[in-house]
Amino acid sequence: MTSIRAKLHGIPDLGNTRYDSFKAGLDPTTYPLTLFYESACPLCNAEMSNLMLRDTEGHLRFADVSAPDFTDVPAGATMQDLLALIHARTADGRVLKGIEVFRLAYEAVGLGWVSAAMRMPLLRPLAEWGYPVLARNRHRIPRGFVRLLFEGAVRRAAERSALARCDGGSCSR
Repeated sequence: MTSIRAKLHGIPDLGNTRYDSFKAGLDPTTYPLTLFYESACPLCNAEMSNLMLRDTEGHLRFADVSAPDFTDVPAGATMQDLLALIHARTADGRVLKGIEVFRLAYEAVGLGWVSAAMRMPLLRPLAEWGYPVLARNRHRIPRGFVRLLFEGAVRRAAERSALARCDGGSCSR
């Protein structure tokens, strides 16, 4: 399956395997990790664009549940579940949801410090409580505010992605 990242951004599909994830120090039973998200949601789309650009090693796959041709509902979940909270499917088929999905996605793209912060004793319960509240109200967040939140991060991710893009033994900027 060609990743959405490859289709949307013209980034080559790296053909990630479990072995590639193992070499990168990631759990090969988890990666590649497929993220199920709603691109019709400006906040969700901005965060996934950020992750797509940072995923230069191809540890993540992206599945837009709001796409008209989407049919890949993971076992144990419903379409309504996927639209309510972010879900992911691990390389070995486990289905995860909520904050755990973000934690694993951030680890995959080199943002381990964000993942570690989400495990801290004070922040973890706050994140686990706050994410469902945010998810329920995400469509109420104005696009301008989302742009303000993510514009710098997406720009930096795009710059890093461009630096990391190599073809035929030479890297281009």
